[in-house]
Amino acid sequence: MSYRALALGADERAIGVIAGVYALLPLFAAVPLGRRTDHGRCAPLLPAGVVLIAAGCALSGMANSSPAMAAWSGVMGLGHLCFVIGAQSIVARQSAPAEQDRNFGHFTIRASLGQLVGPVAAGLLVSGYDGAMARTSALALVVSAGVAAVSFAALWRIEHRAPTKASPERTKVPVHRILRTRGVSAGIFISLAVLSTTDILTAYLPVVGEHRGIAPATIGILLSLRAAATIACRLVMTPMLRLVGRRALLTVTCLLAALLCAGVALPVPVWGLALMLVALGFCLGVGQPLSMTTVVQAAPAEARSTALALRLTGNRLGQVAAPASAGLVAGVAGTAAPFVMLGGLLLVAAGLGMRPERAVAGAGELSAGGSGNRPSPRRAGDART
Repeated sequence: MSYRALALGADERAIGVIAGVYALLPLFAAVPLGRRTDHGRCAPLLPAGVVLIAAGCALSGMANSSPAMAAWSGVMGLGHLCFVIGAQSIVARQSAPAEQDRNFGHFTIRASLGQLVGPVAAGLLVSGYDGAMARTSALALVVSAGVAAVSFAALWRIEHRAPTKASPERTKVPVHRILRTRGVSAGIFISLAVLSTTDILTAYLPVVGEHRGIAPATIGILLSLRAAATIACRLVMTPMLRLVGRRALLTVTCLLAALLCAGVALPVPVWGLALMLVALGFCLGVGQPLSMTTVVQAAPAEARSTALALRLTGNRLGQVAAPASAGLVAGVAGTAAPFVMLGGLLLVAAGLGMRPERAVAGAGELSAGGSGNRPSPRRAGDART
């Protein structure tokens, strides 16, 4: 998306707006979709998400202006929201409480595999044909649409267990009650900070590369190294959790990520940038799966999908505000300045990770660290179906 926008004449501010629009529609749609998932099946959201993602990619490749790119970016964002709410809710329902850290880790590993392969493939496509970026960036987006459509091959296997029939009179848990539950708001902010960092890194590293004379293929490799380190982190997350615990792991990794992110702004050689991105990717690998578990286990059992949707709303709020802020900062202070801003955001997340845990009152609720009272066997069974 960034290279396509650059080929159409977009500047740093316009790229920030395009990245922000990606999150605009989901910002308003997340909670209603989460409510729907709490009281029904998750599976219908998945094909809808795939169609919107594929259509947004293909139409972005055909766009001839920055406003059109922004519009189709919004379509892609809505599709991503539909898919992720459905997929994360299935993981939460079909996992026992003790399995959630592991299963959310496996879920995010698959996402990181896409982030590992995608930038390399896109970088190679964009770099081809003698640097004709307008044509090659369009090709990369159309190919991405085809790759997204391949996921239809696995959708028939989703949600193979019959869902529990919801009672029409079932009371909806108010949003303010979910947000006031200890651990939910902290988990939402940590997720916002980590995802904003990942997205702005993906959007602005190509811009930094253009200013420093780093080829698109090299930028793709650097982004894939970051994704590979994230996968490596999630593969060893279970022993790390046993060693230090969820709260300490979140705090330390957010703190290190803040320092590394600010370091990206320094004019280091490519090999130094690669080492920093590997370390940064490893630290960022912790935040997403553990924030999912934190939110799911802290929220009321009958509102877990809505709590996950609120977490995604926070993510999208960050994806609207952070790129727009990054665009303003880049326009005023240079293309590397957004990484310093992200370092400050991650420092706040590290501070929230240090907050002490306590058990949450109410049936079916757990502490933010997963160490509170476990739900009854009946409730735990409900979460898996």
